[in-house]
Amino acid sequence: MSTPEPMSAGLQSLLDREAIRDCLLRYCRGIDRCDEAALRSAYWEDATDCHGAWNGSAAGFITQALGRLRQGGRRVHQITNVLIELHGEVAAVESSFFALQATAAQPDCETFLCGRYVDRFERRGVEWRVASRTVVYDWIEERIRPELTQDDAALFGVRQPVGRAAPDDAVYALLSHVRGA
Repeated sequence: MSTPEPMSAGLQSLLDREAIRDCLLRYCRGIDRCDEAALRSAYWEDATDCHGAWNGSAAGFITQALGRLRQGGRRVHQITNVLIELHGEVAAVESSFFALQATAAQPDCETFLCGRYVDRFERRGVEWRVASRTVVYDWIEERIRPELTQDDAALFGVRQPVGRAAPDDAVYALLSHVRGA
């Protein structure tokens, strides 16, 4: 049996980029579904996050964000225009985001945010995660929408199921099924 040849640099670059994109999307699921494990898996334990009013450890950001998010409300984060510049075990990553949020504290107020995650990713071992994040806000708009205070049946009608926090969202049932749990 022959020894496998080392992976080409081009293939490794593709694998690294895909791992970084996957990490970005785990963050979005984590924040939208209040999934603490998904959120923590997007950051290294010693990571920092400058995220609006929060500027400190990523662990601290996650703790304070989940405290607010678990009170209720709705949110959707989407990532686009991901630019990744690889430099060995470090990557500079700029990702545009769109976020739509309504909190339990102000259920009739919808906030639309656009901006960019400016991230320093690090590969430690075989895994890529955020080591440092700065959130740059490019657009914010708040609108009062009284209809958002309606219950799910009135707001969504026949469009069921609606998004829920972990573990009650439909995606967690799917994951459990495909994982054979």
